[in-house]
Amino acid sequence: MAEGFGPVSGSDLVLPVNEDDHYAGNPDAPVVLVEYGDYECPYCGQAFPIVKAMQRQFGDELGFVFRNFPLVEAHPHALVAAAAAEAAGMQGRFWPMHDTLFTHQDALDPRSLLLYAEALDLDLDEFAADANSEAVARRIQRDVESGMASGVPGTPTFFVNGRRHTGSFAPESLGAAIERALVAARARRAS
Repeated sequence: MAEGFGPVSGSDLVLPVNEDDHYAGNPDAPVVLVEYGDYECPYCGQAFPIVKAMQRQFGDELGFVFRNFPLVEAHPHALVAAAAAEAAGMQGRFWPMHDTLFTHQDALDPRSLLLYAEALDLDLDEFAADANSEAVARRIQRDVESGMASGVPGTPTFFVNGRRHTGSFAPESLGAAIERALVAARARRAS
């Protein structure tokens, strides 16, 4: 088990959300949704607009973290796409690249990734170097190892306030899990 990971409980997020994560939303949100995902996974592609809808619905009460879990055996472009997102992140553009990759799941080859980087106005030499760097490889590996330690069975897998969401990612199911966590957070604050 990688250093810094806690004990496996089967339903808890082993590596807590931290400053190294890609975090969207209010940093003080009472509910944090963590997704382990793969940019080439069709189910992650289906979950993408649902997560966006949850972010709109819950606003400042929901934070969102995306962690890489490329299923390289099934998705030949998943790893290079994850590296592209991380390389964009090194230039402060993780979320725009993340969104681009999910909206263009049918074109994740290296040439397309460079075109996306260019469209996002990234320094292309820096982007290419970072995408192939040891730092990006370690970052992706950290995400994968933390997912495995947390019992991630496949993608997408969601955690709501550190607890694995075992229902579907349909808006009704995921929204209900977020709402339950929000009610619990409010009750803790009130007591």
